[in-house]
Amino acid sequence: MNSFYISRLPRITYARGSIQQLPALMLAYGKEALLVTGNRSLRDSLHWQGLLSDFKLHGIRCHELQVDGEPSPQLVDDSVQRFRSFAIDVVIGIGGGSVLDAAKAIAGLLKPGNSVLDHLEGVGPELPYIGPSTPFIAVPTTAGTGSEATKNAVLSTHGPHGYKKSFRDEQLVAEHALIDPDLFERCPPTLIAANGMDAFTQLLESYVSSRANAFTDALAWSGMAAAAGALLAWYENGATATDAQAAMAYAALLSGITLAQVGLGSVHGLASPLGAFFPIPHGVVCGTLVAAATEINLHALQQRQPASPALFKYAQVGRLLAADYALDDQAARNALLRILSDWTARMQLPRLAHFGVTPADFQRIVLNSRGSSMKTNPIELSDAEIESILRMRL
Repeated sequence: MNSFYISRLPRITYARGSIQQLPALMLAYGKEALLVTGNRSLRDSLHWQGLLSDFKLHGIRCHELQVDGEPSPQLVDDSVQRFRSFAIDVVIGIGGGSVLDAAKAIAGLLKPGNSVLDHLEGVGPELPYIGPSTPFIAVPTTAGTGSEATKNAVLSTHGPHGYKKSFRDEQLVAEHALIDPDLFERCPPTLIAANGMDAFTQLLESYVSSRANAFTDALAWSGMAAAAGALLAWYENGATATDAQAAMAYAALLSGITLAQVGLGSVHGLASPLGAFFPIPHGVVCGTLVAAATEINLHALQQRQPASPALFKYAQVGRLLAADYALDDQAARNALLRILSDWTARMQLPRLAHFGVTPADFQRIVLNSRGSSMKTNPIELSDAEIESILRMRL
């Protein structure tokens, strides 16, 4: 068994109704709180007024920030300057991955007060983060990025010169992660598809990562087993599929834990430039690319590293998804590709051309894809192989 290191994790509560624990958790840090949410789903739900009443009952003063879309460095810097004077005791993020990433970055900089560009990977001077971070509580409402369990906040600027980069440090990890499947009930099918495929992709990529270990393999396998029977059921049955909701909430949490420990792969390597240069939601990128990227990885491994343990792992996942453990390795890998392609089609994940990507963009996308995620892909891909992934989903 290979040696491994596990970085800091939040204290995790996974339970229906656990949102009711939030006021008591907040009071452990103080009564001055910054509440970061999305624009609509939580505020339109039955939970919102109950939360506000509980905060008032406990004497908690809440300053509110709404995040619409993927957070930018400018949003983080502006929010830090806006709320610094209130001596915030605790930051709470309730929402999808973008909300949690924004809340995480703001919590990290409320006390230091400097720009997030000082620490953003591959953008500014990349100064070491000293902290301290304001305590942060993460409450996801979508089953996707697993940001509730990670140490990185992904920030984006969009356009021809855009980027999607991480502010990353163990001090940014949430103090508490409350996973309440009841909060997932309002997810529309398009969000279920994109976020669910993101979570599954993160589990698959961390399972075959070049840094994978026995600890993360166990978690990734458990998450994939949960998602295998839940993702399509939730997508097709919506709010009535309560067991599937709960299973995907669990799978997304585990995907955040595993990616934070061992990294990802080529799908997420490509998601960075695609999400920066084009108006493509992160989960949609992952969902539309995962079958093609898996096919290219398998072809490269069979050609250049036929003894790679990743080939056996891909076969194991194929047997899991097909629910047929009698399949030989090649048949199992074929089943994996077939099922991933079927999921992509059934959940109507759009092709890249839908967002304006053309073959003329491939060189620029490939050039900007070799960040940290690509470095833990189970095999180093050539530019031509990475371009093939894009071409297959154009």
